[in-house]
Amino acid sequence: MNKYKDIIIIGGGAAGFFAAINIAEKHPEKSVCILEKAKVGLQKVKISGGGRCNVTHAEFMPSELVQNYPRGKKELLGPFHSFMTGDTIAWFEERGVTLKIEDDGRMFPVSNSSQTIINCFLNEAKNHNVEIFYSCAVKNICLRNNQFQIDTIQGEFKCDKVVIATGSNPKIWELLEDLGHTIIKPVPSLFTFDIKDKRISSIPGVAAKDAEVKVLGTDLVSEGPLLITHVGMSAPSILKLSAFGAIVLAERNYNFKIQVNFIRLNEFSCLEHLHILKQDYAKKKVVNTTAFDLPKRLWNQLVLAAGIAETQRWADCNKQQLEAITGQLTKAVFEVTGKSTFKEEFVTAGGVDLKEVNFKTFESKVIPNLYLAGEVINVDAVTGGFNFQNAWTGAYIVSQSITTT
Repeated sequence: MNKYKDIIIIGGGAAGFFAAINIAEKHPEKSVCILEKAKVGLQKVKISGGGRCNVTHAEFMPSELVQNYPRGKKELLGPFHSFMTGDTIAWFEERGVTLKIEDDGRMFPVSNSSQTIINCFLNEAKNHNVEIFYSCAVKNICLRNNQFQIDTIQGEFKCDKVVIATGSNPKIWELLEDLGHTIIKPVPSLFTFDIKDKRISSIPGVAAKDAEVKVLGTDLVSEGPLLITHVGMSAPSILKLSAFGAIVLAERNYNFKIQVNFIRLNEFSCLEHLHILKQDYAKKKVVNTTAFDLPKRLWNQLVLAAGIAETQRWADCNKQQLEAITGQLTKAVFEVTGKSTFKEEFVTAGGVDLKEVNFKTFESKVIPNLYLAGEVINVDAVTGGFNFQNAWTGAYIVSQSITTT
């Protein structure tokens, strides 16, 4: 089989479909197809947000939106002025998909089903005559006589312009490297921390609403909810560290120490409050007191870790014991011994070097007429819909620039 298309998109994920649909819609006279290695496409869309698809995040200022990208922050500022959250919402609404904002800013289809997004893409692709080749893994990409030749397990395809939207695909990175691109070695960038510690081993599911977490020996620090899991710690405060510290933590082979302030108060303020508790609850047992809006089970474990007996009353606490409780509340140290994938999501730091991409067009600076969108380039984000927004923005800008030349 030898097929010619004007434009070929390699990768049938979020960025690939979004690019294909917008290219075909803008220029219906051009033949457009998607090559997808799996039997079905949009697999990451399907599992995102627990099967609800976290489409984007309710952040409407480009300068604020870019703060959520450990890699790509500077490069995405311009693109986000061209296409960002509000444009994403409008794009889907124009096609019959209404999004809703949840309390934490994440945005989902009102149907609460990722299938709504998938159906939208499949219908739009069909309406605009985008041909999709599934089970069509790419084996090689070469450029001959200003034309791309793409060797796949279904035969050879040819095109004038190609869009690479394969996400974190090592094989495609190898092919791009063969074509002259520099690939930043990928490392995981969205993961939870494995911690074995008796203070938390018996209380999975308990959460501190507003904690501060530092990685000792580094400048890495984050704030936000902290969730104790059956293997360690998770939630936004941990996931931010995993994203912004992806390279540093990989270099440490995911063995490091963190310091947790469960109440986001300094030691002096905490100790002052404990003295008030000692006065107000003198006859009560320390472990039975709930303070600082902490869950009772977490409070109990931290108090016991401070060396306070289960039977001890507040009136009997001396200065050293109050300081010990303060230490557990504001600067508890935990040893991280590994990482675990965050739910079904797998995001990497790494990919095509940002210096080799023209962010006004998302065209390769190394290979003319080759465009890149999504996580194939060295851009990644914290959890909350930001990685998808990068995909939508890059793919849309590709669609606007690829057809004007």
